[in-house]
Amino acid sequence: MQPVKFTDLGLRDYKETWDLQKQALEKLIRAKTSTSDPEALPCLFFVEHPHVYTLGKSGHENNLLIQPPFLASIGATYYRIDRGGDITYHGPGQIVGYPIFDLDRFGLGVKKYIDKLEEAIILALDESGIRASRLENATGVWLEKDNASQTRKICAIGVKVSRSVTMHGFALNVNTDLSYFNYINPCGYTDKGVTSMQKERGARQDMQEVKQCLLKHLAAQFGFEIA
Repeated sequence: MQPVKFTDLGLRDYKETWDLQKQALEKLIRAKTSTSDPEALPCLFFVEHPHVYTLGKSGHENNLLIQPPFLASIGATYYRIDRGGDITYHGPGQIVGYPIFDLDRFGLGVKKYIDKLEEAIILALDESGIRASRLENATGVWLEKDNASQTRKICAIGVKVSRSVTMHGFALNVNTDLSYFNYINPCGYTDKGVTSMQKERGARQDMQEVKQCLLKHLAAQFGFEIA
């Protein structure tokens, strides 16, 4: 079993957490060429962010449907960042997961890594009575993929990989305020909706229970144990 350092950061500023990811990534990259850092373990962070929109490096600015001055009025911030994908929203009630994994240690390529993230989330949702799946040519986890008019995303995924070390990750809507998605074309889509566990189950979900279930399935998919 691969040891992984897990930290639940609670509610934390986006930029602060982005910097934390970069530090962990740089430590793992250094460890690939040196044995002088015995604490360079793969990391997994769970976090909730204050309202924030992030745009991936290949994203389009026009998928943010509001002008920057309006962001302050809804208590949100905006960052253009270095992951793949287009625009997404993070906020309270959403579990954001940041695995900082050396894929060489796990024997994985990027595609298989993303497949395992998706599978862990699909299995965790299934335990909560929500049937989810992949959507062809669209990263993330979706509901009702075979009904185009009802297809909706419950979890976004966007990653960066540098020298086989990952950062960024996934954002699972648990008790998320979905109204914040009205100000963007989520992940660049104009014809698909978004949803949350709370909306699908008709009741607010226990965040700690969801986190524990998700952590269990991530550990099983990747074959790690908490260090």
